[in-house]
Amino acid sequence: MKNVAVLGYGVVGSGTVELFEKNRESISEKIGRDCDVKYIVDLRDFPGDPFEDRIIKDFNKVLEDDEIEVVAEVIGGLKPAYEFTKAALEKGKSVVTSNKELVAEKGAELLKIAHEHNVNYLFEASVGGGIPIIRPLNKCLAGNKIEQISGILNGTTNFILSKMIKDQMDFGTALRLAQELGYAEHDPTADVEGHDACRKICILGSLAYGKHIYPEKVHRSGISHITLEDVAYAENAGYAIKLIGSVKPAEDGKVSAIVSPRLVPKSNMLSSVDGVYNAIYVTGDGVGDVLFYGKGAGKLPTASAVVGDIIDCLKHKERSIMISWNDCTDDDYVVKYKTVENSMYVRIQADNADELKPAISELFGKLTYIERAGRPDNELAFITPTMVEGVIDEKLEQLSHSADIKSKIRLL
Repeated sequence: MKNVAVLGYGVVGSGTVELFEKNRESISEKIGRDCDVKYIVDLRDFPGDPFEDRIIKDFNKVLEDDEIEVVAEVIGGLKPAYEFTKAALEKGKSVVTSNKELVAEKGAELLKIAHEHNVNYLFEASVGGGIPIIRPLNKCLAGNKIEQISGILNGTTNFILSKMIKDQMDFGTALRLAQELGYAEHDPTADVEGHDACRKICILGSLAYGKHIYPEKVHRSGISHITLEDVAYAENAGYAIKLIGSVKPAEDGKVSAIVSPRLVPKSNMLSSVDGVYNAIYVTGDGVGDVLFYGKGAGKLPTASAVVGDIIDCLKHKERSIMISWNDCTDDDYVVKYKTVENSMYVRIQADNADELKPAISELFGKLTYIERAGRPDNELAFITPTMVEGVIDEKLEQLSHSADIKSKIRLL
């Protein structure tokens, strides 16, 4: 029975079809009945492709075919993915996706529609590529109160930072290498400015805490301002700089969520995650710390998660697996990041940098000065004590009257 349709025949779409067909016999055994990909929907032509006979351009053909039980949406973006997904769910077809932008923006609505029509909307591939994280959060860790989720959620930025740390490449050189190797897009903004990681931490936080966290409510900053000077100070003090997405409960039923570079202690396993790999720490009140690690992107790793969701949907025909969270219209559900306590690495420049130490200590109290090889006389770096971030900024504003604030990076 040909009961699967794939929307989009790019990297992930072609990987999904390839993996499904390669393992179709064992997949059918797992499901308990025959299954196969019937349609591949794409506006482009693929002459000579081994699956050319399945490629169509009209999505309506999928909608009107009662044989199709599961639609794999791997188009990406919001349009036309949102319209296609909504239409398929309303038609009684389950949908699986790798589209983190769509899940982060429309997840609550699409999950509600899926439940109303007794079908499933699954998105294991939307976070961490081939790393299992959605199912563990929804099932294996369901008995825990999730105290925090934090992790390296973007392989491109982790590759760039790894090259800066290990090979002393500056940001621009490392970015160009990532583009040459196919790890970064021609326009790398979504990766290096934290948009991609932000969408992923929003999905994880929505699932863990039961209310939709919208990306526009989450503060994010990227890595384009990180310098080799910052890397050297961090290394000398026993830290590695990583782009970290994190979410945790706050007071009064709210959550704290942020995406930003962090100084990660070498004692933390996230500090040693290099290259294009992702790693996600989940802390539960029962299980303690659990680390999920693996390739966060790529054709077959992501396809692996998509095919896993397809199998789940086919095995649970006409039964909802019950992944869900509620929509949230409370503008204050995500607390303002400046009200959260942090410790901050700060790098300043001033003609009389060392002479400013008494004034800096008067501002911050007990703090830690850090060094690097070849530190110039006009440069100073220190780590503040833990305090409300807005207070740190107020003190740095006072310091800015006598020094240039060149960098500030939160500690994990």
